[in-house]
Amino acid sequence: MKNVVVITGGGSGMGLEAAKFMDKEKILVISGRTESKLEKAKEQLTKLGFDVKIKACDTSNRKSVKELVKFAKELGEIKNVINSAGVSPAMGGKPEDIMRINGLGTVYINQEFSKAMNKGSVIVDVASNSAYQLPKWILPTKHYHLADEDEELFLKKTLWLAKKIKGDYEKSGLAYAISKNFVVWYAAKSAFAYGKKGVRVCSVSPGLIATGMGKLEEKTGGFLISKSCEERMGKPEELGYALATIADERNGYLAGVDVLVDGGSVKGLQEFKK
Repeated sequence: MKNVVVITGGGSGMGLEAAKFMDKEKILVISGRTESKLEKAKEQLTKLGFDVKIKACDTSNRKSVKELVKFAKELGEIKNVINSAGVSPAMGGKPEDIMRINGLGTVYINQEFSKAMNKGSVIVDVASNSAYQLPKWILPTKHYHLADEDEELFLKKTLWLAKKIKGDYEKSGLAYAISKNFVVWYAAKSAFAYGKKGVRVCSVSPGLIATGMGKLEEKTGGFLISKSCEERMGKPEELGYALATIADERNGYLAGVDVLVDGGSVKGLQEFKK
């Protein structure tokens, strides 16, 4: 039986770049919401020597995630999952849409894939350095547990402030930062929930990366470039390599933490380049 790698958001950006660094002995499943984008990505990866399968999936829909799990499981043993599907403020999503995709999408991926994964397998959730940029008093962390208990109440409690502030981008920006802070929290929670089963979970928080999504955010988030060590945006292939190596099952003791891959911008903002 072959081992299988699943990458959500694998049709472009850092998800696609991560795919290029995976083990070519494994079957590579890339998913996303747009099949035409997945087909182009498959063509690229096939030319590089990968055995690629594509499967459309909306990670904000549990049924769709279950179908992705079933598809991957029928191909072999699911060994690595990189959940890089997500939306940013500049993509125009409403606060609830952002939290459903980034937040609840992480819940569905972790819950449903962990059921089908065995000892020695890995889930990596992609967060953002935005998770570190809000003051603690704004973060509704005491309500994060509701994601497993009452999804509608979770959305209401985590987004009440985002819905009250003025400006569409400001609303979406706050929702995005909260959603990514939740991803960091939920990945850690999942690590402890699935650890006894031998399924390793951690998260990765990229900084501003020169992908299509990253370039959309450069106008408002570009101030962080000057706060980084080298004062530049990250390259997609740099994040791809980081994701692929963190998701490698040989990295067996890396669990329950967030790996901040942002060129030092958070540390610069907080201390060295105030």
